[in-house]
Order: sequence, then C-alpha cells, then structure tokens
Amino acid sequence: MNGLGVTPGPVLRLTVGWLASRALMLWLLAHDSSPLLSGGSVAREVGRLYFHWYGVLEQGSYPVHDTLWQYPPGAGAVLLAPGLVPGLTYVQAFVTLTLAADALIEVALVRAGRRPGRSLLGAAMWTGGLPLLLHLPLARYDVQVTAFAVLSLLALARSPRAGGVLGALGALVKGWPALVLLGTPRGTATRSAWTWAAGAGAVALGMLSLSFRHPLSFLAQQGGRGVQIESLGGTALNLARHAGWSGRPRYQYGAIELVGPYVPVVAAASLALTALAFGLLVLWRVRARCWNEATPLDAALCAVLLFTVTSRVISPQYMVWLLGLAGACLTSRHTAQRPAAAFVLAASALSTVVYPLCYGQVIGGSWAGCLLMLGRNGMLAAAAVLSFARLWRATGASKVKSEQRAQPRPDSNRLPNRALSLS
Repeated sequence: MNGLGVTPGPVLRLTVGWLASRALMLWLLAHDSSPLLSGGSVAREVGRLYFHWYGVLEQGSYPVHDTLWQYPPGAGAVLLAPGLVPGLTYVQAFVTLTLAADALIEVALVRAGRRPGRSLLGAAMWTGGLPLLLHLPLARYDVQVTAFAVLSLLALARSPRAGGVLGALGALVKGWPALVLLGTPRGTATRSAWTWAAGAGAVALGMLSLSFRHPLSFLAQQGGRGVQIESLGGTALNLARHAGWSGRPRYQYGAIELVGPYVPVVAAASLALTALAFGLLVLWRVRARCWNEATPLDAALCAVLLFTVTSRVISPQYMVWLLGLAGACLTSRHTAQRPAAAFVLAASALSTVVYPLCYGQVIGGSWAGCLLMLGRNGMLAAAAVLSFARLWRATGASKVKSEQRAQPRPDSNRLPNRALSLS
C-alpha cells in the first residue's frame, strides 16, 4: 500500500484496460471501410475535411466561404497541430494527438481519484465509456476539447486561475467548455477564475486574429444551421413522417438535417429551450447556498447536458464531452450525479447503435430508426432533468437546513454547572 492509502492494483487494471480498449479502437479505425462500421464515413472526415481545412489554415485564413466551418477560432490551432508531428501523414498524426489527449484525461482522472477521500470510478468511467463509441472519438477533435474541460474542472479546486485559463482556451476551440466555470464557489474563487478566463480568452483571440484572416467567419455558418435529424426536435419530426409530415432529410452544413413544413418552428423552439436552460442555470447559481468539492463538477455536467439536449444538433461525438464530464464528477465521493452518469453511459452505448451501425434506418425514418433515436434522446433528456434536480437539491437552502439539524446541539443543562465551576 502506498502513501495515499491506495493499492497499485486498480491503477494497473485501469492502465491495462485503457491500452487494450484503445488498441481495439485503433483496429476499428483501420477497418472503418467495412459497411457495418460506416463504409469509411467516420475516418473520411479527418482525411478529407480536416486535411482540407489544414491546407486553408496554412495559407493564413479561416475557411470563410465554407458552410461546413462552424467552429471558434481556436479550432484552427487544433487542426494545424498534426502538421507539427514529423514522419506521419496528417491522419496518423491527428489520431496520435487524439490518443495523447485521451491519455492525458485518463492520467488526470486517475490522479484526482487517488487523492484522499476521492474515487477512481471517474477514471473507470472514461476508460470503459469512450470505447462504447467505437472508433468515432479517434476521428474527431472532441477528445482534445474534452481534455481542456476536464483539466479545467480538476484544476479549479487548487488553482482557480489555471482552471479559468484552461476553460477559456477550451471555449475558443469549441465553445461549450466555458460552461465548466459555472459552478465555481462564490467569492474569490469565482472572481479569480472568471477574470483569468476573460483575460486568457481575450489574449488568445487577439493572437489568432493577428495570425489568421476572418476569425469570426464561423458565426454566419452557425446561424444558418437547421434541425439535425439526431436532435430532440429532429426525432419529433422524424416520428411525424409516420403521421404524414411531408418533410425530408437533406445533407447540409455537414450533417443530415430535416427540411420541410414546421422546421423553422422546431428550430425556434429549440433555441427557446436553450434560453430557458440558461435561465434555470442562472437561477440555480443565484439560489445555491451549499457548495462542496463536487459542486463545480456537478454543475458543469448539468449545464452541458441541458445545452446538449436543447440543441438543434446532437452529433454522436457530443457523447465524448458528457463521458469526460461524468468521469470528472465521479472522482468525488460527494457527487450528486451518479444516476445522470449512468444515463450518459447507457446513452453512449445506444448512440453507437444509431451511428454508425443503423444510421441508414435513422435517415430513412423507419420505425426502428425512430425508436433508436427516441431511446437515445430520451436517456439524455432524463439525464438532464435528473442532473438539474439533484444539483438543485444538493446545493439548496433545504440542504443547509438539514445539515444544521444534523449538527449536535450544546447541552443546555450543563451550562449552569459549567458557569458555577468557573465562578
């Protein structure tokens, strides 16, 4: 037994599990051309789209007229990074860097889990959860984004400044990591984390703006997106096809979206729900009274779940974010998010059945495809509702009152005797 009171056995098993599962993911990526896996569509995004963007970025500009470019300026740095790896093709270097980010998350979760009073369950969640998505995580840059978010969360307790900087850099890469700073404790920690996040974000954005032309071109493409077939609204519209709805799927903005009557209404409803989710999170922040070491972790998972479920787009790689944040929550024995984490794990497994295994059924709008999407999105919706409810209860005024009632009261009968003895 080491000085931290943890035997090396669990860490060794996690290491072996990580190596074996990632080797399997690499094997699946090498056989991506199989019709069962995706017919080459998973790996194609790196080899063609990312590599194309790499060529544009090398010329000192963001892909200003490309409707598929929908990412903040920091994404350009991630897509340029494989070109710095010598001796490898772009795809090989990209996968290598993705595995390095994956390993960094694993190490961070293991280190956090080995601290006194913590748990290695978070590292186990990441080790076993990511392979549920098969080889998809290796061919998207969401693992790198998740690394920023997880490292930011785990750094907040010891260094709010470092946590804020990492959160800001992650937000510049894909937006959502800014949500991980929502649950910082009131007072000095929040002021420090948010101030350093704003400063680091401004400096990084300024450097990117000086280095590349058209850094904000992604905003025009984001605004034009419709309702993706895998979103909650897309699931409702897909079911409506069986009731006579005349819409149809179409490939646009890099995804299969539904077009037809009432699609703008569904898109507007999604945006309204996102605004409502933001309002609920602000209300929670204002009314929260009881913070513990797990609160920032729990709030981050809750916020990303709410924004994911209400989004017009729920791509399969979004599950990578939720697995990483759920893993961060589970490093703490005080987390209130274990049920939500279980839903995320189940939704990840079902998401793989949706894409790539049965995506043709989803696009075709068959009953099997609709039920698969209903099951996956139903689990995510249940996870979001449960996550918020448990976060509210764990940090509300009722929690403070129950803790006060649990504290031992002084024995009033002894006070006079003690006073007499001192007189």
